[in-house]
Parts: sequence; structure tokens; C-alpha cells
Amino acid sequence: MSAPSTAVPKRILLIEDNADLAYGLRNNLEIEGYHVEVVGDGAKGLTRARVAKPDLVILDLMLPGMDGFRVLRTLRDDGHAIPVLILTARGEEADKVRGLRLGADDYVTKPFGVLELLARVEALFRRAASPRRNGDSPEPATLRFGEVEVLTPSRTVLRRGETVLLTPKEYDLLVALLHRNGACATRVELLTEVWGYSAEVMSRTVDTHVAELRRKLEKDPANPAHIVTVRKTGYRLDR
Repeated sequence: MSAPSTAVPKRILLIEDNADLAYGLRNNLEIEGYHVEVVGDGAKGLTRARVAKPDLVILDLMLPGMDGFRVLRTLRDDGHAIPVLILTARGEEADKVRGLRLGADDYVTKPFGVLELLARVEALFRRAASPRRNGDSPEPATLRFGEVEVLTPSRTVLRRGETVLLTPKEYDLLVALLHRNGACATRVELLTEVWGYSAEVMSRTVDTHVAELRRKLEKDPANPAHIVTVRKTGYRLDR
């Protein structure tokens, strides 16, 4: 893997209290060409994120003092759109979902391989640098299905006229489905288009985000009318 070929290295803030893990991650990220700052607790990490405004935050959820959930919630409540990659414990599905609901862009489950983490980091930077477009045609100002309106210039989603708060990845996933005009999108296609990486990285990421979109946008999330599962393939969006 290679770091983005830019004159100024991308700046990563790593908020992790495990000194050994932080040391290893910092070394590997710096080898890839990133500038890395490490902070060992949540309160100091939040302060550094506000002041330094890094290009990416890698955030452990289990931190002393202020935990990662509070750090993430405060950043998003303050209006900071910095991409955030959360580190969660193995098997803690509820932590992953809670983190995504609070505005995390992606997650890696401990223990994880360095190559997987680097792939996630690179994908987040690619997504930030190259916003997706539907070919060369201009993005329609408004996309609609059912009771939902998507105002693309402001990335705002309304349901029955009320604003629905989506995470950046939930929004990108919704628009990716809308762009297909009812055609099925496979999980691999969605992973590549929305997250920027391939099938080797868990397709469960797509399923988790689809579940959140249904919870926020469907009348009956358990029996969705619009965001429909295509058995053994992926998903489609019926208007």
C-alpha cells in the first residue's frame, strides 16, 4: 500500500489509550506517509480534534475519562465533519451500531490486521477526495422516493418534511441506491462505490448501514417498502 501522493501528508489523530497498540499503529501509518498524532484519553483527544482539525480521527471507543462515544457525539454536535474511524471490541455489535448512529464513517473490530486498517484509512481518504458522481451528468437537486426527499446540494434528507439525520456513509449509501433507479446493487458494488474497498473487507458493513437507513426512513423497518433485499445478491430501492 502507498500513501496518497500529495505534497502535504494527511494528518491523522489517533485517540487510543493502549500504548502498545498506539505505538504499532503510529509506526505503520507513518511508514505509509501519514503524519500521526497520538492522544491517550478522550477529553484530550476531543480538544486536539477541535484545535488541530486533522484529516482523519481514529477513535477507540473504550477510553478513560470521556469514552469514544462521547467524543464522537460532541464532535458531530459541534458540526465537525472530520471522517472518524472507530475501533470496537470483537463481538460488540451494539457498539458498532451505536458508533455509526452517532456519525462514525467506518469501523474496525479488534483484533484487526494492519492491512485491513490501512485499507479502511485509504478508502476514507479516497472518498473525501473524490466525491462520487453519476457519470458526467449534474446531480439532480432533489431525489424522491415514498415520503422521502433528498436535497443533494446540502446533503439533507427529509421524511414527511422533517429532517432525518444520516451519517455521511448512510447518505452516500442511500444516494448510491437511488442512482440505480430500482436496479439491484450487489454488496460488493456498494462496498466499492460507497466505502472504496473491495469484497475482502466485510460485507456486513453494508448490511449494518442498510438496517440503519430502514430504521430512519421506512414506516415499518422490519417489512421495508422501499429499501428491499434482493436475496443472495444485494439491495435495490423501490420508489
